[in-house]
Amino acid sequence: MHSARSSSHGSDVLVIGGGIIGLVTAWRAAQRGLRTAVVDPGPGGGAAQVAAGMLAAVTELHYGEQTLLGLNLASAERYPAFAAELEAASDGQDIGYRACGTLAVALDADDRSHLRELHALQRRCGLDPEWLTGRECRRLEPMLAPGVRGGLRVDGDHQVDPRRLAKALVTACERAGVAFHRAWAERLTLARDRAAGAVLADGTALSADQVVLAAGSLSGRLAGVPADVLPPVRPVKGQVLRLTVPRPYAPFLSRTVRAVVRGGPLYLVPRENGELVVGATSEELGWDTTVTAGGVYELLRDAHELVPGITELPLTETRAGLRPGSPDNAPMLGPTALPGLHLATGHYRNGVLLTPVTGDAMAAVLATGELPHEALPFTPRRFSPVVQEQPV
Repeated sequence: MHSARSSSHGSDVLVIGGGIIGLVTAWRAAQRGLRTAVVDPGPGGGAAQVAAGMLAAVTELHYGEQTLLGLNLASAERYPAFAAELEAASDGQDIGYRACGTLAVALDADDRSHLRELHALQRRCGLDPEWLTGRECRRLEPMLAPGVRGGLRVDGDHQVDPRRLAKALVTACERAGVAFHRAWAERLTLARDRAAGAVLADGTALSADQVVLAAGSLSGRLAGVPADVLPPVRPVKGQVLRLTVPRPYAPFLSRTVRAVVRGGPLYLVPRENGELVVGATSEELGWDTTVTAGGVYELLRDAHELVPGITELPLTETRAGLRPGSPDNAPMLGPTALPGLHLATGHYRNGVLLTPVTGDAMAAVLATGELPHEALPFTPRRFSPVVQEQPV
């Protein structure tokens, strides 16, 4: 057990977690003039190192998640300006933003029926992706399998490179004056029933007027957080492959391609540098991050069924990461019932997509005390126990 030693430098805002959500929160807070610090042993790491970076507000729409669609669309709309601003703020680092669009395809009659239902849901939500025949899909992407039965062309679903995004955010934070403490946060500290900072694994005690818990899937494990405000976040394992299209980067795929194969979602995300990201499994296995032969096999098998030529490409990387899942698959943004403690976690499949809107929302609430209207449905208090009124 470490004895806490006080830091002489207090902060207006202490962000626990240096993934892309914690970093964008810190950057935007610093831009608001708040003295901001980040606690993380490896800023820029975490789920961003595994994520594919699809900005898929439309093709990620799922039944029961219509409320989340509005937040996703708001964030997608901000991405072009966000990418340009971040590039300027990070000494010109390119985050790999590509307005390439997405093609969601069906491989058999059942998949086609499912995709038709999704198309109907999208239209009921005010979206208008274009339905294509199988032949039209193959005209757009000639490497697709001959058996493709149809698809949805979504020109507004783009991509970004999460690894470049994370690296640029670290630089932008440093240039904005954010202080980095490269250690684990061991516990939250309280003063007069208010969040007041954190004690690090090396015993250093950091004080802050406001604390943001943005530790991804680890957000629910910080000691010292009262049980009634501890975020209900669980880890959801995802295995991802990276392949390389040999130079001179023949047009293997021109856009992100998605499908449901054997009932499981599959995506292929082509980068301009020749990298091809294939993912992802979704496994409820706790904290396990083992890359398994079965996971790799299933991804390659299904990808081969979708794009037969993929098995000729060099396999350059296999990784597994943990998505921060919440009970309703939507993020928790803003103040908790504990004064001084905010959450920015639980983004599940949409952390990369929601980076711009999360940064804006968190900076607003930290600076003014008010959440922007688009973030109001995602307050952490929606998971708080309902207090039953006692009869008079």
